[in-house]
Amino acid sequence: MTSKQIWWKGEMIPWENAKVHVMTHALHYGSSIFEGIRSYPTPKGPAIFRLGPHVRRLYDSCKIYGMTIPFTPDEITQACKDIVKVNGYSNSYLRPLVWRGEGPLGLDGKNNPIEVMVAAVEWGAYLGADGLKNGVDVMVSSWNRLAANTIPTMAKAGGNYLSSYLIKNEALRNGYSEGIALDTKGNVAEGSGMNLFVVRDGVLYTPPITNNILPGITRDSIMQIARDLKIEVREQEMQREVLYIADELFFCGTAAEVTPIRSVDKIMVGSGQRGEITAAVQERFFSLFDGGVSDAHSWLDYV
Repeated sequence: MTSKQIWWKGEMIPWENAKVHVMTHALHYGSSIFEGIRSYPTPKGPAIFRLGPHVRRLYDSCKIYGMTIPFTPDEITQACKDIVKVNGYSNSYLRPLVWRGEGPLGLDGKNNPIEVMVAAVEWGAYLGADGLKNGVDVMVSSWNRLAANTIPTMAKAGGNYLSSYLIKNEALRNGYSEGIALDTKGNVAEGSGMNLFVVRDGVLYTPPITNNILPGITRDSIMQIARDLKIEVREQEMQREVLYIADELFFCGTAAEVTPIRSVDKIMVGSGQRGEITAAVQERFFSLFDGGVSDAHSWLDYV
């Protein structure tokens, strides 16, 4: 094989041949739905983390927007496995994408075809290997997360991520690695593209889904890992100042994995180093892939 492959509308094609027309509906209106999924090397070969829930959320997001995927969940699941295998990847990031294609320019998009692809790229630590160990410096963004009943935050839609774009780039311009967004009520929501956890007095807190955050699959996994470690978990609304008095903070997500936060708005979090609970959760998370712990919850799909 001389080039990377993409699963494109039901078949494998060379990476460079995957193209859309400039009049594609999704380019004009953001009418795309996507997932981010990771494949990890394991002693038993490449394995995709929580593939089933990711595929289910892809279909849920499309249902919210009235988009019918022209493939079955089993076909998309197999496409995700095939794209890892055909490219010879083990440690990779998968991107299933559904979008409204070329057709009439009207907003409704009813006469625009629903198209699908699955790609994979080799991708390391999103916020850097040093960030996984020593943490990252973040700021509270001036941009709020989307408000309830304005746009569906439970759907992982392309248009939603213009909000993420603003949060991320504001942080980078100001010398930070990431931004934390508040909701429109002033409560803590999430990062630009990752969920957030707070540790205070040995308890793990995270904003509830009702704070208009994406119901992250890694977030759900971290909550289960914490319970396995006998750490109390609470979903709770939190004001901005909780970030400044937290003992520990960390991001989680498919891209971010489990990344400690060492400062917020230049205020040091705890000791300014990865905390004990963050380290324990992080170790248990990565041990799932190197065989350090058993896959007790059946989270791995082997390629």
